[in-house]
Amino acid sequence: MTTRSCLILHGWQNHRPENHWQHWLADRLTELGHEVTYPQLPDPDDPDLEVWLTELARHLDALAAGAERVVVAHSLSVLLWLHAVARDLPGLAGVDRVLLVAPPSGSVLARYPQVEGFAFAGGVVGRPDGRPLTLPHPTRLVAGDGDPYLPEGVQAAYGDPLGLTAELLPGAAHLDLDAGYGPWPSVLDWCADGRARLTVR
Repeated sequence: MTTRSCLILHGWQNHRPENHWQHWLADRLTELGHEVTYPQLPDPDDPDLEVWLTELARHLDALAAGAERVVVAHSLSVLLWLHAVARDLPGLAGVDRVLLVAPPSGSVLARYPQVEGFAFAGGVVGRPDGRPLTLPHPTRLVAGDGDPYLPEGVQAAYGDPLGLTAELLPGAAHLDLDAGYGPWPSVLDWCADGRARLTVR
C-alpha cells in the first residue's frame, strides 16, 4: 500500500464535528495507516486570512517526507488554498495533488464581514498583480448543484478562471452536514487514487 500524508482543511464555522465527512475521512484514512492532519484552524467563526495562511504553511511543512502528499479543502479553505497559490506560499511545492470541494463565491463572502477578507479583489480569482492563477498541482474541483453559497455556479466562478472542468454532483448542495455529508465513500476513493470518480454519497 502506498503511504500518504493527508492534510484536510475545513471551512467557515466548522468546529470539526464528528459526523462531518471530513472527520469521517480523517478517521478512515488513519485506520488505513495513512498519516492524517486535520487541524482546527484558529477562530473558525471569525477567521483571519493571514492567520490561516500562516497555519497552512506550518502544516504543509509538517507533511511527511517520502509519502504522497494529498490536500483536501472544503468551502472557505478552498479560498485559503487559492490565496496560498497566488502568493506562492512556502511548502506548496511538496504537494502531489489537491481536491477542492464546494468553494463559496466571492459575492457570498462579501455579504459576511467575518469572511469577506477571503474574497479575491474584484471577485476575480487571480494573482495580486492581475495575472491568471495557474495551479501548480493536479487539482480536482467538485461542487454540488444548488449550492446556496455558490449562486454563480462552480464552473463560472472557479472552473473557468482556474482552467478546470468542475465536477457537479446532483443534489449535493454545499456538501456539508445540511446536505447529508456524512460519510462520503468516493472522497476516500479519491484519496487512494486521484483518478477515482467522485460521486454523491
